[in-house]
Amino acid sequence: MFRKLMERVDRALGRGVIDEDLYEELEEALLQADVGVRTAQQMLEELRGAVRSERITTPDGIKDRLQEAIRSRFDQKAESALFRNMAPPTVYLFVGVNGVGKTTTIGKLATRLVKDGRKVVLGAGDTFRAAAVEQLELWAKRSGADFVGAQPGADPASVVFDAIVAGKARGADYVLADTAGRQHSKASLMQELSKVARAVEKAHGRAADEVLLVLDANTGQNAIRQAEEFTAAAGVTGLVLTKLDGTARGGALLGIWERFRIPIKLVGLGEKPEDLRDFKPDEFARQIFD
Repeated sequence: MFRKLMERVDRALGRGVIDEDLYEELEEALLQADVGVRTAQQMLEELRGAVRSERITTPDGIKDRLQEAIRSRFDQKAESALFRNMAPPTVYLFVGVNGVGKTTTIGKLATRLVKDGRKVVLGAGDTFRAAAVEQLELWAKRSGADFVGAQPGADPASVVFDAIVAGKARGADYVLADTAGRQHSKASLMQELSKVARAVEKAHGRAADEVLLVLDANTGQNAIRQAEEFTAAAGVTGLVLTKLDGTARGGALLGIWERFRIPIKLVGLGEKPEDLRDFKPDEFARQIFD
């Protein structure tokens, strides 16, 4: 994931000397992986303390402490699991900007749930983009999920409302609802998203069981702004990080977690349905150093 980060770390540690130049190189490497300045400085202060108290002298020792610093920052415990409500249907609302992989993520999750024997309804709430409706319908056919959609340009809140009503009538275990790709800097579009959230509560009798913000791993520090705006508009409860199969700069996740305490629920590592994985902090930290 942080391939370039680790190449820099390996080069820095290759000198075999733990000095200020090493710490400066480590800080620069963390910043290039989109770890925020404050978080990077905190991690390095922890590292300095560990080097002194534990008398660390080897590159492996440095890596172990960096790995622990990353892992410990995602101390999510049970919060990392997707919530399943005991009063079905469990409703997941997917939000995010255009192009991050919301619709594909919904399709992959539907495939997993249907394979687990769950009855799933997909709601095509991204009515602003005709291709999104068609894409979600195709995923429904592939996965064996039911589909609720409307004509392009229809009211997104109405489509999501209808999907939940259909899910309840059909005895569905889950309703997965897509929404239009919102530019988080557009106030009017974010207000529309708030309307969708209210429609969920009206149809469901409660708020969405999860509001999942989908982020592109290559977004960098802009992901923090997205998390801020989408949380204000729709009450985000979890994150999905996509496109980690590329040269992702996923360090911004550290800043998002430390600032907002929004648990990371899922990560996308490829195009196949099975490439959507549950987020595991230990594995995430370990893979950085592979």
